[in-house]
Amino acid sequence: MRSSIERFFRLAENNTNVRTEFIAGMTIFMTMVYVLIVVPGILAEGGIPKGPVTVSVILMTGLTSIIMGLYSNRPFALAPGLGSVAFLAVTLVETEGLPWQTAMGMVFISGILFLLLTIFGLRQLIVKLIPPAIKLSIGAGVGLFIALIGFRNAGLVAANEDANSLTLGNLGSPEALLSIIGFFIMSILMARKTRGHLLIGIVVTTLIGIPMGVTQIPDSIFSLPQSIGPVFLKLNITDALQLAYFPFILAFFVPDFFSSLGTTLGVAGKGGMLDKNGDLPQINKPFLVDAGAATWGSLFSVPVMATYVESSAGVEAGGRTGLTAVFTGLLFLLTLFITPIIKIIPGEATAPALILVGLMMMSSVKNINFNDTTESLPAFMTIVVTIFTFNFGNGISAGIITYVFVKALSGRYKEVHPGLYILVIPLIYYFMTLAGK
Repeated sequence: MRSSIERFFRLAENNTNVRTEFIAGMTIFMTMVYVLIVVPGILAEGGIPKGPVTVSVILMTGLTSIIMGLYSNRPFALAPGLGSVAFLAVTLVETEGLPWQTAMGMVFISGILFLLLTIFGLRQLIVKLIPPAIKLSIGAGVGLFIALIGFRNAGLVAANEDANSLTLGNLGSPEALLSIIGFFIMSILMARKTRGHLLIGIVVTTLIGIPMGVTQIPDSIFSLPQSIGPVFLKLNITDALQLAYFPFILAFFVPDFFSSLGTTLGVAGKGGMLDKNGDLPQINKPFLVDAGAATWGSLFSVPVMATYVESSAGVEAGGRTGLTAVFTGLLFLLTLFITPIIKIIPGEATAPALILVGLMMMSSVKNINFNDTTESLPAFMTIVVTIFTFNFGNGISAGIITYVFVKALSGRYKEVHPGLYILVIPLIYYFMTLAGK
């Protein structure tokens, strides 16, 4: 069986083995496990039953990650995109007053658009249209994005409403101190080139958190999953088809389209999977899985399933094939029965891993031509808009718009692919009408 697995996933060809792939899968799982708490909590604010939707999130995250691994043979794990989750629960349901069932119908329609673009090869075409400078900046943007998540989860930075900016958090709190301890543990292990340094660091930091009062010991280890009946097939597609809701559907589609693209290229770049043009061979395979997942997720009241940036933690741990994603998916499915013990891993233990992954993804900027403003400025906009808006879909869109305008207005319009002049129109419309929602 072991040899069959090695042949199916081409482990030797990718310079990896089952043990390394398992460690990588475990690392991704431990950096992503927070979605089991965060996503159902946000969706509950929109009136979706928390217990049943938690089971839905586990099922969709586990199954779609396994499918991604088996079909694409890439180490990409999937989970609900936090931006879409918040947009649905807070903007559409709480603010606009729409039924969550109708909002899920919009998610379904957005997923169908994803599928159609993928099946007809348009997503792959758009990837080829994106200039190399922006492709190179995506990895750095994703790296800083995930590092910012790590700083936030660690309590090292906090939002200051009065100053309308980020400020230092309470560094003397047990939570922040635990994250700082974990950061140095993982940094030392990484500097010493210890295999599985992130996974080891997360486990050790979790244990250190017990006497500090941050890691909470559960009352029980096992639990039975609740029925998904209250959330399964509850979407209302008919109501979602109203013309007035088209901007909301676009608000799901545009950022998730480019976020998925950014994650795929960023993580693949970290793993050395891109070709000389910055493209991922057979990219339509992971695209088809995440497009299908975005559609299937709505049937389980889970918006919008997407490739997760935390996959880069697995790549950093040595994961190079779909076996990593399969292990991640299986571990998520196991949480259906051991949710209490999984929840003991505090966000403060995984935050340092995210910060260090951000460091490892910064190397791509060295290949950007900073002597050419028409190349460096779009790359810069891709990175900073990603960070300042906390959305790398926005960052890629801003980079493309900047590239087209700077090239065209500086007299170098012939360097811009004609397709980009068409693509920039819906992106401008998106920023003008939807990005602030």
